[in-house]
Parts: sequence; C-alpha cells; structure tokens
Amino acid sequence: ITGMGGGKLITRGVVGAIIWTDNLERLLNFYRDTLELKPSSRQSNFVSFATGETRLGIGIHSEVSGQTRDPYRIMLNLGVDEINESYELLKTRGVQFVRPPEKEHWGGWVATFLDPDGNIIQLMQM
Repeated sequence: ITGMGGGKLITRGVVGAIIWTDNLERLLNFYRDTLELKPSSRQSNFVSFATGETRLGIGIHSEVSGQTRDPYRIMLNLGVDEINESYELLKTRGVQFVRPPEKEHWGGWVATFLDPDGNIIQLMQM
C-alpha cells in the first residue's frame, strides 16, 4: 500500500475483522450454517473463518452484551458471484434483509441484512 503522501505504509492491507458478541454459539450457527462460512480454527471463546485472503473472527468479549447499539457504524461486506440467487437462498433461511439487491452508482450490486446480534452485513457483487 502506498500512503497518500507517497511513502510506503507499514501495513499491507486489511487482513481480518472480528465481531465480538456475548453469545458465540448463536453467531457461530449463523455464520457457519446460514452464511456457509467455513471455520478454520475454534477455541472455547473464539472462532476464525478463512475467507480468502482475509480472516473473519467471532468471539466472546467481556465488554459486549446484547444487541449492537449502533449497527450502521461498520458493515461487513461478503463478496458473492450471484447476488439475486444468494439473496433468495438466505431469505429461505430466515435472514431478515433491510435492503434487497440494488445496483450501485459505481456499477456493483449490494443487498443488506442483519446478523443475530443486529450487526449490518452486506452481500456485494462487483
């Protein structure tokens, strides 16, 4: 990555994200079974999913309880090849969408839904 000032940054990009919860099993069931993400490692209080070049983690955190209070602060984008097909499949699995697939001004497609903790997740077709 080249910084805005032209210098090289120490970081090499976003390599992962973690979603903290007070109910690991609920989120594990959703991300593994509903979204079909494959766990790459599991501990008693943390699960990691390999998602291409990045890792997604979900885990128990002592400072987190209940539903998220600000679900739009961050959005996790999951890449899909066929957004309409994925949208219909997830609807049959009980996923509650807050926005159906729509074409964006930049040319891609986005559909938005909530995970069981109320975090915003988007399907994105580039």
